[in-house]
Amino acid sequence: MHRFTAFAALLLPAGLVACGAENQPGTPAPAPSPVVSAAPADDPPGTLTCRALAAAVRDASLMEPGVIQAVVAAGGTADAPVADAAAALDEAYRKAVLSHGTQSEPDAIAAVSAAAADMSQVCADSGLDSAN
Repeated sequence: MHRFTAFAALLLPAGLVACGAENQPGTPAPAPSPVVSAAPADDPPGTLTCRALAAAVRDASLMEPGVIQAVVAAGGTADAPVADAAAALDEAYRKAVLSHGTQSEPDAIAAVSAAAADMSQVCADSGLDSAN
């Protein structure tokens, strides 16, 4: 019995300290987490990527770093024709970046413009309003 009493004497204060740390009076409750707004709906699928493409074409920013990547990223939920066109645009852009400073650079940049025009046509053929 003496062992049990010594064991309890050691654990009881430890338990009280641990329990007391959780419920201290005057401690404010945790604040509720802020509401995170959802990403815009891609309805119908491909609308977001077609709008991103239209903005890039309108702003003449296709060759600026990150623009094509944003167009492609917006197409994550796009239907197959739009997603395929976005992939072709991405591939043309990657080739243009790799051709920087070479004799093939002008042709590679022209290929980006052609891929953007093709994708714009795919958006139109899919009935997606890319002008907004």
